[in-house]
Amino acid sequence: MRRPLLAIALLAVALASGACSGSAGPGWTYAAPTPAPAVTPAPSGAASAVPAGQTPAPTGAAASAGAAASAGAAGGTTVDISALNMAYEQTEISVPADTAFVIRFDNKDAGTMHNVEIRDASGMLMFKGDVITGPAQVEYRVPALPAGTYQFICTVHPIMVGTLKVGG
Repeated sequence: MRRPLLAIALLAVALASGACSGSAGPGWTYAAPTPAPAVTPAPSGAASAVPAGQTPAPTGAAASAGAAASAGAAGGTTVDISALNMAYEQTEISVPADTAFVIRFDNKDAGTMHNVEIRDASGMLMFKGDVITGPAQVEYRVPALPAGTYQFICTVHPIMVGTLKVGG
């Protein structure tokens, strides 16, 4: 009676070991992230996203390096950041201090994953947007940040860096 149970246990271990070490490739499957919805209601007091397909009117001079700053639906600020050829097209953007804002992120690199995260001068993570595979666009709602200079970085490609000036 013990030999059949031992044989079954050894067979189970052998099958499990073979499944993990087979030469047919990894035993997992990658699924691309699902895109975020184009428009979701913003919490009270937060900046609202601009509905897909609509462009808000600019409120003043565009931020340096071509990043447009504009008034969102609730009067908040929206800035554009785009990625192309493994680099951000905007290397410096500005937003008001102590006010939530929206980053309209456009990943133009086909088949390449990018995102935007924001870190303070000490390297502390202040915001991290979802990674998207290009070509795709997403709107990130960023909570209010105190005045200062921050970096925006791609989590997947840390060589992609820009400067975010908040306030002043």
